[in-house]
Amino acid sequence: MAWLTLMAKLKPSVAKALTPPLSLSSSSFPSRKPSDSTLCPISTHFLNFLGSPFSTSFLITKTPKKFKKKRKKKDSPRTKLVQHESSRIAKFEQIVECDNYFRFLIRSKQFLSKQPDHILRLDDAGKLYRELGFPRGRKVNKFIARHPLLFEIYRHTDNKMWFGFTELMENLIEEEKTVNDSIEIERVNVVKKLLMMSKDRKMPLSKIYHCRLLFGVPEDFRDWVLKFPDDFRVNVENDGTRMLELVKWDPALAVSVLEKEFMVDEDKVKKAFKFPVKHGKSLDLDEDDKRRLNLLNTLPLVSPYSDGSKFDLWTLEAEKYRVGILHEFLSLTLEKRASIHHIVEFKEEFSLTKHTYQMLLKQPRTFYLAGTEMNWVVFLRDAYDENGVLIKKDPLVIFYEKLYKYAQMQEQESSSGTDNKR
Repeated sequence: MAWLTLMAKLKPSVAKALTPPLSLSSSSFPSRKPSDSTLCPISTHFLNFLGSPFSTSFLITKTPKKFKKKRKKKDSPRTKLVQHESSRIAKFEQIVECDNYFRFLIRSKQFLSKQPDHILRLDDAGKLYRELGFPRGRKVNKFIARHPLLFEIYRHTDNKMWFGFTELMENLIEEEKTVNDSIEIERVNVVKKLLMMSKDRKMPLSKIYHCRLLFGVPEDFRDWVLKFPDDFRVNVENDGTRMLELVKWDPALAVSVLEKEFMVDEDKVKKAFKFPVKHGKSLDLDEDDKRRLNLLNTLPLVSPYSDGSKFDLWTLEAEKYRVGILHEFLSLTLEKRASIHHIVEFKEEFSLTKHTYQMLLKQPRTFYLAGTEMNWVVFLRDAYDENGVLIKKDPLVIFYEKLYKYAQMQEQESSSGTDNKR
């Protein structure tokens, strides 16, 4: 063997130190008899190998990864879907997915609209992932390339690459301004109703501005409200917060959508919410009796334009108020839906609790929650048809449908004038 040859060439002192004993004492194996001390050559070499100082790291002592059983990842609120597969409504879930797809379009449109000449250096755009709505670590070029009819990249005279609107997008921006001007009075009423529902008939100006797309109020909302001194007043609090206050209560606006529907279809409103009466099984009630008993709890509803702060937190009246105010809140939105982030924004003004999510889940006839448990979106079901399409569309919703149509197109006929460059 090669290792024996090596040992023979070494000095006697070194060889003696490295060479293991050829026989083992009885203390090493106390169970063996003295007569068994003479071992066969194979056994001797095997024991020498075990006692050798050479490394045995090449031996496989752990189960390879490919043979290990993969642990199932625990569901987290970030990934766990709100609805079970059996109760999921595909159309609503698709709307949430579309919102994610068009996030870059909407945020970039807002951000560039505020920039001089509606342009931005490409190097700067790559750092503004929050403002432009694309994931951190991704290249902004890929998201710009999704919408070639609306965004373009070009080389400026300074030899730098810039990112901006196409001519088609510039025309669409002007069209949006025209639409907003035509529905200005409707937007004034929406803001007034929000203030009438809020506690103390006022709220921070910034909250409505942050949710301006939800209600369709214009980009220059902070200055826009100053055009209507008979309706709104802006005051500055001691901490510097600018508060938007209602100047005059309008009783004609203090009528909720549910109250209007009750006059037209009473049975429909009776079925909208469900506040079951707790009772023992000994009553042995049939379905009709249960429905009549539950109606005692359901009606009368509490108006969202009443003062919700006066109700005790966990009473039936307080829950009716919170359900009603969220119904009215969604009715004021453009697309009759809102995300958790929009609702949390008005938590204090509408006297909502941290149990809003569970409260909405208990009302599946009226509300549908889509998305994940951490980022859910609530829909007003009656506002959509069976195909998941809004029944009544605001002019601004129609404009955005047109915008999304262009956003999904990769090319257009040159006769439309969209191939012109800067």
